[in-house]
Amino acid sequence: MKLFWSFVKSVIGPVAVFLGFFAILVISFLLYGLPAEAVIYPILLCIIMGLLYLAYRYYVTVRRHKELTRLGRTADRLIDIAAHSPAPIEEDYCGIIRDLAKQNKKAVEETRDETARLMDYYTLWVHQIKTPIASMRLRLQREDSELSRNMLSELGRIERYVEMVLTYLRLEGDGSDYIFKEYDLDGIIGDAVKKFAGDFILRRLKLNYEPTGRKVLTDEKWLSFVIEQVLSNALKYTKQGEISIYVEDPLTLCIADTGMGISPEDLPRIFERNYTGVRGRADKKASGIGLYLCSRICKNLNHEISAESEVGRGTVIRINLETDRTVTE
Repeated sequence: MKLFWSFVKSVIGPVAVFLGFFAILVISFLLYGLPAEAVIYPILLCIIMGLLYLAYRYYVTVRRHKELTRLGRTADRLIDIAAHSPAPIEEDYCGIIRDLAKQNKKAVEETRDETARLMDYYTLWVHQIKTPIASMRLRLQREDSELSRNMLSELGRIERYVEMVLTYLRLEGDGSDYIFKEYDLDGIIGDAVKKFAGDFILRRLKLNYEPTGRKVLTDEKWLSFVIEQVLSNALKYTKQGEISIYVEDPLTLCIADTGMGISPEDLPRIFERNYTGVRGRADKKASGIGLYLCSRICKNLNHEISAESEVGRGTVIRINLETDRTVTE
Protein backbone atom coordinates (compact mmCIF):
# COMPACT_ATOMS: atom_id res chain seq x y z
CA MET A 1 0.00 0.00 0.00
CA LYS A 2 2.91 2.35 0.75
CA LEU A 3 4.30 1.72 -2.73
CA PHE A 4 0.88 2.46 -4.28
CA TRP A 5 0.54 5.84 -2.58
CA SER A 6 4.09 6.72 -3.51
CA PHE A 7 3.22 5.94 -7.12
CA VAL A 8 0.06 8.10 -6.90
CA LYS A 9 2.10 11.03 -5.60
CA SER A 10 4.59 10.65 -8.45
CA VAL A 11 1.90 10.81 -11.19
CA ILE A 12 -0.55 13.27 -9.67
CA GLY A 13 1.16 16.22 -11.33
CA PRO A 14 1.07 14.88 -14.94
CA VAL A 15 -2.51 13.67 -14.44
CA ALA A 16 -3.59 17.11 -13.22
CA VAL A 17 -2.04 18.76 -16.30
CA PHE A 18 -3.69 16.15 -18.53
CA LEU A 19 -7.13 16.84 -17.01
CA GLY A 20 -6.53 20.61 -17.22
CA PHE A 21 -6.04 20.35 -20.99
CA PHE A 22 -9.32 18.48 -21.27
CA ALA A 23 -11.10 21.15 -19.22
CA ILE A 24 -9.78 23.90 -21.53
CA LEU A 25 -10.96 21.93 -24.54
CA VAL A 26 -14.46 21.41 -23.12
CA ILE A 27 -14.81 25.08 -22.10
CA SER A 28 -13.71 26.19 -25.57
CA PHE A 29 -16.34 24.01 -27.21
CA LEU A 30 -19.06 25.32 -24.91
CA LEU A 31 -18.12 28.99 -25.49
CA TYR A 32 -18.40 28.57 -29.26
CA GLY A 33 -21.66 26.66 -28.98
CA LEU A 34 -20.25 23.51 -30.52
CA PRO A 35 -21.89 20.16 -29.70
CA ALA A 36 -20.42 18.62 -26.59
CA GLU A 37 -20.65 15.13 -28.12
CA ALA A 38 -17.86 16.09 -30.52
CA VAL A 39 -15.37 16.33 -27.64
CA ILE A 40 -16.79 13.98 -24.98
CA TYR A 41 -16.12 10.76 -26.86
CA PRO A 42 -12.46 11.61 -27.65
CA ILE A 43 -12.00 12.67 -24.02
CA LEU A 44 -13.41 9.35 -22.76
CA LEU A 45 -11.13 7.43 -25.11
CA CYS A 46 -8.14 9.45 -23.92
CA ILE A 47 -9.09 8.85 -20.29
CA ILE A 48 -9.35 5.09 -20.89
CA MET A 49 -5.98 5.07 -22.66
CA GLY A 50 -4.51 7.17 -19.82
CA LEU A 51 -5.80 4.74 -17.17
CA LEU A 52 -4.36 1.80 -19.11
CA TYR A 53 -1.03 3.63 -19.34
CA LEU A 54 -1.07 4.38 -15.59
CA ALA A 55 -1.88 0.73 -14.85
CA TYR A 56 1.06 -0.33 -17.02
CA ARG A 57 3.35 2.18 -15.31
CA TYR A 58 2.27 0.91 -11.90
CA TYR A 59 2.94 -2.67 -12.97
CA VAL A 60 6.45 -1.71 -14.15
CA THR A 61 7.08 0.17 -10.89
CA VAL A 62 6.06 -2.80 -8.75
CA ARG A 63 8.20 -5.17 -10.82
CA ARG A 64 11.28 -2.93 -10.63
CA HIS A 65 10.75 -2.39 -6.90
CA LYS A 66 10.71 -6.16 -6.28
CA GLU A 67 13.76 -6.67 -8.45
CA LEU A 68 15.72 -3.93 -6.71
CA THR A 69 14.76 -5.31 -3.30
CA ARG A 70 15.83 -8.81 -4.30
CA LEU A 71 19.14 -7.60 -5.71
CA GLY A 72 19.96 -5.84 -2.47
CA ARG A 73 20.93 -2.70 -4.35
CA THR A 74 24.13 -4.09 -5.87
CA ALA A 75 25.80 -1.29 -7.80
CA ASP A 76 26.50 -3.18 -11.03
CA ARG A 77 22.99 -4.61 -11.29
CA LEU A 78 21.43 -1.26 -10.43
CA ILE A 79 23.29 0.32 -13.33
CA ASP A 80 22.18 -2.48 -15.64
CA ILE A 81 18.51 -2.07 -14.62
CA ALA A 82 18.52 1.71 -14.84
CA ALA A 83 20.22 1.60 -18.25
CA HIS A 84 17.10 0.02 -19.79
CA SER A 85 15.14 3.20 -19.14
CA PRO A 86 15.36 5.93 -21.83
CA ALA A 87 14.62 8.72 -19.35
CA PRO A 88 17.47 11.23 -18.86
CA ILE A 89 16.94 11.15 -15.09
CA GLU A 90 17.74 7.44 -15.11
CA GLU A 91 21.03 8.16 -16.87
CA ASP A 92 21.84 10.65 -14.10
CA TYR A 93 21.10 7.96 -11.52
CA CYS A 94 23.43 5.59 -13.38
CA GLY A 95 26.19 8.18 -13.22
CA ILE A 96 25.71 8.71 -9.50
CA ILE A 97 25.73 4.96 -8.85
CA ARG A 98 28.93 4.53 -10.88
CA ASP A 99 30.64 7.30 -8.91
CA LEU A 100 29.51 5.85 -5.59
CA ALA A 101 30.61 2.36 -6.66
CA LYS A 102 34.09 3.68 -7.56
CA GLN A 103 34.36 5.54 -4.23
CA ASN A 104 33.26 2.44 -2.32
CA LYS A 105 35.73 0.22 -4.18
CA LYS A 106 38.55 2.66 -3.47
CA ALA A 107 37.62 2.85 0.22
CA VAL A 108 37.48 -0.95 0.50
CA GLU A 109 40.91 -1.30 -1.13
CA GLU A 110 42.42 1.35 1.15
CA THR A 111 40.93 -0.32 4.23
CA ARG A 112 42.22 -3.72 3.09
CA ASP A 113 45.72 -2.33 2.52
CA GLU A 114 45.76 -0.59 5.90
CA THR A 115 44.54 -3.76 7.63
CA ALA A 116 47.25 -5.78 5.89
CA ARG A 117 49.91 -3.33 7.05
CA LEU A 118 48.66 -3.50 10.64
CA MET A 119 48.55 -7.30 10.51
CA ASP A 120 52.14 -7.42 9.22
CA TYR A 121 53.30 -5.02 11.95
CA TYR A 122 51.64 -6.84 14.84
CA THR A 123 52.74 -10.24 13.52
CA LEU A 124 56.34 -8.98 13.37
CA TRP A 125 55.99 -7.50 16.87
CA VAL A 126 54.74 -10.80 18.28
CA HIS A 127 57.65 -12.74 16.82
CA GLN A 128 60.17 -10.15 18.01
CA ILE A 129 58.84 -10.07 21.57
CA LYS A 130 59.21 -13.84 21.83
CA THR A 131 63.02 -13.52 21.77
CA PRO A 132 63.45 -11.53 25.03
CA ILE A 133 60.77 -13.67 26.68
CA ALA A 134 62.69 -16.84 25.82
CA SER A 135 65.89 -15.24 27.12
CA MET A 136 64.24 -14.30 30.41
CA ARG A 137 62.86 -17.83 30.81
CA LEU A 138 66.31 -19.36 30.35
CA ARG A 139 67.81 -17.07 32.97
CA LEU A 140 65.05 -17.73 35.51
CA GLN A 141 65.31 -21.50 35.03
CA ARG A 142 68.95 -21.40 36.18
CA GLU A 143 67.92 -20.81 39.78
CA ASP A 144 65.31 -22.45 41.96
CA SER A 145 63.78 -20.00 44.40
CA GLU A 146 60.34 -18.77 45.32
CA LEU A 147 60.98 -15.52 43.48
CA SER A 148 62.13 -17.27 40.30
CA ARG A 149 59.11 -19.59 40.39
CA ASN A 150 56.78 -16.61 40.76
CA MET A 151 58.55 -14.81 37.95
CA LEU A 152 58.32 -17.87 35.71
CA SER A 153 54.59 -18.05 36.41
CA GLU A 154 54.10 -14.40 35.45
CA LEU A 155 56.31 -14.89 32.40
CA GLY A 156 54.08 -17.77 31.38
CA ARG A 157 51.10 -15.43 31.50
CA ILE A 158 52.95 -12.97 29.26
CA GLU A 159 53.69 -15.78 26.80
CA ARG A 160 50.03 -16.76 26.72
CA TYR A 161 48.96 -13.17 26.10
CA VAL A 162 51.44 -12.89 23.24
CA GLU A 163 50.21 -16.18 21.81
CA MET A 164 46.65 -14.90 22.13
CA VAL A 165 47.53 -11.86 20.01
CA LEU A 166 49.12 -14.07 17.36
CA THR A 167 46.11 -16.39 17.39
CA TYR A 168 43.75 -13.47 16.98
CA LEU A 169 45.75 -12.18 14.02
CA ARG A 170 45.71 -15.59 12.39
CA LEU A 171 41.96 -15.95 12.83
CA GLU A 172 41.29 -12.49 11.41
CA GLY A 173 43.64 -13.04 8.47
CA ASP A 174 42.65 -14.42 5.08
CA GLY A 175 44.82 -17.51 5.26
CA SER A 176 44.37 -20.79 7.09
CA ASP A 177 47.01 -23.17 8.39
CA TYR A 178 44.74 -25.95 9.65
CA ILE A 179 46.24 -29.41 9.29
CA PHE A 180 43.85 -32.19 10.28
CA LYS A 181 45.47 -35.41 11.43
CA GLU A 182 44.76 -38.17 13.90
CA TYR A 183 46.31 -37.25 17.25
CA ASP A 184 46.59 -38.85 20.64
CA LEU A 185 44.35 -36.74 22.85
CA ASP A 186 46.46 -37.51 25.92
CA GLY A 187 49.52 -36.10 24.18
CA ILE A 188 47.77 -32.80 23.53
CA ILE A 189 46.43 -32.62 27.08
CA GLY A 190 49.78 -33.61 28.58
CA ASP A 191 51.70 -30.86 26.74
CA ALA A 192 49.15 -28.28 27.88
CA VAL A 193 49.29 -29.44 31.51
CA LYS A 194 53.11 -29.29 31.56
CA LYS A 195 53.01 -25.57 30.74
CA PHE A 196 50.95 -24.96 33.89
CA ALA A 197 52.82 -27.30 36.25
CA GLY A 198 54.43 -24.37 38.08
CA ASP A 199 51.10 -22.61 38.45
CA PHE A 200 49.51 -25.69 40.03
CA ILE A 201 52.37 -25.88 42.53
CA LEU A 202 52.34 -22.17 43.38
CA ARG A 203 48.57 -22.09 43.85
CA ARG A 204 48.55 -25.42 45.71
CA LEU A 205 45.81 -26.75 43.45
CA LYS A 206 45.21 -30.44 42.85
CA LEU A 207 45.03 -31.77 39.30
CA ASN A 208 42.76 -34.75 38.65
CA TYR A 209 43.65 -36.33 35.34
CA GLU A 210 43.78 -39.92 34.12
CA PRO A 211 44.87 -40.85 30.57
CA THR A 212 41.86 -41.07 28.29
CA GLY A 213 43.28 -43.47 25.70
CA ARG A 214 41.39 -41.61 22.98
CA LYS A 215 42.40 -40.44 19.55
CA VAL A 216 40.86 -37.51 17.71
CA LEU A 217 41.14 -36.10 14.23
CA THR A 218 41.84 -32.40 14.69
CA ASP A 219 44.53 -29.75 14.38
CA GLU A 220 46.97 -30.20 17.26
CA LYS A 221 48.18 -26.58 17.42
CA TRP A 222 44.73 -25.01 17.46
CA LEU A 223 43.17 -27.52 19.85
CA SER A 224 46.17 -27.07 22.16
CA PHE A 225 45.50 -23.33 22.27
CA VAL A 226 41.87 -23.97 23.27
CA ILE A 227 42.82 -26.38 26.06
CA GLU A 228 45.54 -24.07 27.35
CA GLN A 229 43.19 -21.09 27.37
CA VAL A 230 40.54 -23.02 29.30
CA LEU A 231 43.15 -24.24 31.79
CA SER A 232 44.46 -20.70 32.17
CA ASN A 233 40.97 -19.44 33.03
CA ALA A 234 40.44 -22.30 35.47
CA LEU A 235 43.68 -21.48 37.28
CA LYS A 236 42.92 -17.77 37.27
CA TYR A 237 39.53 -18.08 38.92
CA THR A 238 40.20 -21.04 41.25
CA LYS A 239 41.70 -19.96 44.57
CA GLN A 240 41.50 -23.33 46.24
CA GLY A 241 40.36 -26.85 45.50
CA GLU A 242 41.11 -28.76 42.31
CA ILE A 243 40.92 -28.86 38.54
CA SER A 244 39.78 -32.01 36.77
CA ILE A 245 40.31 -33.13 33.18
CA TYR A 246 38.27 -36.07 31.93
CA VAL A 247 36.29 -37.35 28.96
CA GLU A 248 32.56 -37.95 28.86
CA ASP A 249 31.21 -40.50 26.40
CA PRO A 250 31.16 -40.59 23.51
CA LEU A 251 34.02 -38.07 23.17
CA THR A 252 33.57 -34.81 25.08
CA LEU A 253 36.62 -33.33 26.78
CA CYS A 254 35.70 -31.73 30.11
CA ILE A 255 37.79 -29.29 32.14
CA ALA A 256 36.19 -28.65 35.52
CA ASP A 257 37.29 -26.41 38.38
CA THR A 258 36.09 -25.56 41.88
CA GLY A 259 36.46 -21.84 41.39
CA MET A 260 34.15 -18.89 41.88
CA GLY A 261 31.86 -19.86 39.01
CA ILE A 262 29.94 -17.74 36.51
CA SER A 263 26.70 -15.92 37.25
CA PRO A 264 23.60 -17.15 35.38
CA GLU A 265 23.15 -13.84 33.54
CA ASP A 266 26.72 -13.97 32.23
CA LEU A 267 26.86 -17.64 31.25
CA PRO A 268 25.05 -17.36 27.87
CA ARG A 269 27.44 -14.62 26.72
CA ILE A 270 30.89 -15.76 27.85
CA PHE A 271 31.88 -16.76 24.29
CA GLU A 272 31.09 -13.32 22.88
CA ARG A 273 33.97 -11.05 21.91
CA ASN A 274 35.03 -8.55 24.60
CA TYR A 275 32.34 -9.73 27.03
CA THR A 276 33.83 -9.91 30.53
CA GLY A 277 30.73 -10.20 32.69
CA VAL A 278 30.23 -9.07 36.28
CA ARG A 279 33.30 -10.85 37.67
CA GLY A 280 35.45 -9.80 34.75
CA ARG A 281 34.58 -6.14 35.30
CA ALA A 282 35.34 -6.51 38.99
CA ASP A 283 38.70 -8.10 38.16
CA LYS A 284 39.51 -5.27 35.70
CA LYS A 285 42.14 -7.50 34.04
CA ALA A 286 39.85 -9.66 31.94
CA SER A 287 39.89 -8.91 28.23
CA GLY A 288 36.87 -10.96 27.19
CA ILE A 289 38.83 -12.31 24.23
CA GLY A 290 40.10 -15.73 25.39
CA LEU A 291 36.87 -17.73 25.31
CA TYR A 292 35.80 -15.87 22.17
CA LEU A 293 38.92 -17.16 20.42
CA CYS A 294 38.21 -20.66 21.75
CA SER A 295 34.71 -20.50 20.30
CA ARG A 296 36.01 -19.31 16.92
CA ILE A 297 38.66 -22.02 16.79
CA CYS A 298 36.26 -24.80 17.82
CA LYS A 299 33.87 -23.73 15.10
CA ASN A 300 36.67 -23.90 12.53
CA LEU A 301 37.72 -27.31 13.85
CA ASN A 302 34.13 -28.57 13.67
CA HIS A 303 34.12 -29.02 17.45
CA GLU A 304 31.59 -27.64 19.90
CA ILE A 305 32.40 -25.80 23.11
CA SER A 306 29.95 -25.10 25.91
CA ALA A 307 29.97 -24.14 29.57
CA GLU A 308 28.12 -25.13 32.72
CA SER A 309 28.65 -23.20 35.92
CA GLU A 310 27.30 -22.41 39.35
CA VAL A 311 28.40 -19.46 41.43
CA GLY A 312 30.60 -20.59 44.29
CA ARG A 313 30.72 -24.17 43.04
CA GLY A 314 32.86 -23.98 39.91
CA THR A 315 32.71 -24.25 36.14
CA VAL A 316 32.83 -27.06 33.60
CA ILE A 317 33.92 -26.33 30.04
CA ARG A 318 32.99 -29.06 27.58
CA ILE A 319 34.62 -29.50 24.17
CA ASN A 320 32.73 -31.99 22.03
CA LEU A 321 35.36 -33.64 19.83
CA GLU A 322 32.99 -36.16 18.28
CA THR A 323 32.63 -35.35 14.58
CA ASP A 324 32.28 -37.37 11.40
CA ARG A 325 36.08 -37.20 11.20
CA THR A 326 36.73 -38.41 14.77
CA VAL A 327 38.37 -41.77 15.51
CA THR A 328 38.37 -43.54 18.89
CA GLU A 329 40.31 -46.59 20.00
